[in-house]
Amino acid sequence: MADDLGDEWWENQPAGAASSSGRRHHNPQLLALHTLCQMSGASDGEGGGDTEMTQQETAPGPAPSKKIKLPKECFLIQPKETNEDAAKTRKRKKKKITDILAKSEPKPGTPEDLQKLMKGYYSSSRSVIELEELTLPDSCFLKANDLTHSLSSYLKEVCPKWVKLRKNHSEKKSVLMLIICGSAIRALELIRSMTAFKGDSKVIKLFAKHIKVQEQVKLLEKRVVHLGVGTPGRIKELIKQGGLHLNPLKFLIFDWNWRDQKLRRMMDIPEIRKEVFELLEMGVLSLCKTESLKLGLF
Repeated sequence: MADDLGDEWWENQPAGAASSSGRRHHNPQLLALHTLCQMSGASDGEGGGDTEMTQQETAPGPAPSKKIKLPKECFLIQPKETNEDAAKTRKRKKKKITDILAKSEPKPGTPEDLQKLMKGYYSSSRSVIELEELTLPDSCFLKANDLTHSLSSYLKEVCPKWVKLRKNHSEKKSVLMLIICGSAIRALELIRSMTAFKGDSKVIKLFAKHIKVQEQVKLLEKRVVHLGVGTPGRIKELIKQGGLHLNPLKFLIFDWNWRDQKLRRMMDIPEIRKEVFELLEMGVLSLCKTESLKLGLF
């Protein structure tokens, strides 16, 4: 009877349970105990899974620390400017004389411009008293060109008695009028443009290009010359070598307002400006103060 019940119970069990325990166990008590163990294990497994899921879902996150560190402010540190960077900046900011002159309207030169340039040039090497001695009287200046004159018309206006002076001039190694410009090419242009004024006057080219100093000295020794047109450097050299005397000089004209391809005037070029001031110190300034020599800005 007991065996029949055991067999009937096994037949009603799931295949897994029957296969796991084996059909050889026919003791009802053992079967009941085995069944209870299986049910307990199943309930523990299912319950355990639910418990783990519940704990995972309801478990609180990590407790925040007591001191909360706020993000610090960020400051961008500018790189230090090197000497090369500073030099590049200065080069970029430095304006060229061409740029300045291109944006400005041309203005005629005045005696005040020459006086200002002289003081600026000598300010670092002369005392205040010496600078005052360089100041020229207004009476030594001719009327400045207002940019409406050609060279011939300007010279006719400032030298109305030129023909008489030319006829009375007989000294060699000298000229009555010097016209100073910035280059040999410009000197040739000026000589061509003064045809209406010079008439029968003898003109000599006083620049260095293709002409040696000794050749110019010989020309000044051989004949009487009325007009000299050239650059300050060559004129200085002729004075040093005794080939040109300044005492008979009556007019010194600067080609002041003319501009080259870079829009520079003669006195805008440092080398020429230096030579002009050195020439003025070689007796020109003293002649101007005695009013025997007149300065003109063309």
